[in-house]
Amino acid sequence: MDAIKMLNLLVRFLLELCLLAAVGYWGFEAHSSWALKILFGIGLPLLIAVLWGMFLAPKSAYRLGGIPYLAAEFVLLGSGAVALFASGKPNLAWIYAIMVVVNKVLMVVWRQ
Repeated sequence: MDAIKMLNLLVRFLLELCLLAAVGYWGFEAHSSWALKILFGIGLPLLIAVLWGMFLAPKSAYRLGGIPYLAAEFVLLGSGAVALFASGKPNLAWIYAIMVVVNKVLMVVWRQ
């Protein structure tokens, strides 16, 4: 059972990386100007990574708890699905969103 729990944590990490990739992809695809491509394609994923590291990471100094944590997690992870939908990749968006929900349910059940 411990191996399955560790696999779930690995999936969580991979979903976080997919979030950054999806938002970056949208940033480069949605804009025609190179300045906006750089701003949204690199800047927005960087901002998300910093916010995640400051408020949601397990060892962060300012880790949120309770409802604020769930709200921030929902907004940040949900932005990956929104970015995929906006990029014209609805199948990937659904797969990503379902995996996020299943992963979160397992994390709550297993108290991870």
